[in-house]
Amino acid sequence: MNAVTPIRSARITGAPAAAVRQVPSRPVIAPGAQGQPLRAADENSEVLAITRSTVQAAMEVLAGVRPIHQLARRLDPRCLAVLQHRAALIRREQARSASPALARLHRNSVVRSVRVCEVSPGIYEASAVVIDDVRARAVAVRLERGKQAWHVTEFVVG
Repeated sequence: MNAVTPIRSARITGAPAAAVRQVPSRPVIAPGAQGQPLRAADENSEVLAITRSTVQAAMEVLAGVRPIHQLARRLDPRCLAVLQHRAALIRREQARSASPALARLHRNSVVRSVRVCEVSPGIYEASAVVIDDVRARAVAVRLERGKQAWHVTEFVVG
């Protein structure tokens, strides 16, 4: 059953009724309703999204605006410890120094680009370019598929 519903925003702007585009409505089916498990449409795009969000969160940890425990499920314990150590070193240096550049380190970080490469089935390596107030830096990430989720097994911030 394909019903046609007009776009309401065109009427609000004063467009004539003939200019209103007709869009067929589609029935909403719950994902997995046919007994199929939920899956990403493309594993590559899933890894890209996970890498982008993980790198952004890690930069916020280094900036001191996000608690590190929020990354505990994504990063393996060794990577988490290294990230926590680096964040602690940054906090200590900021407390010791009055440098304005050091105070802006990792502030307002934005992930500009992410590239991924499949190394073997279930294992990807990715690189990201991050821009902050002071400089641009590179981040390297290795993701491995676990039983139910992706895990970061290597995380290096340049």
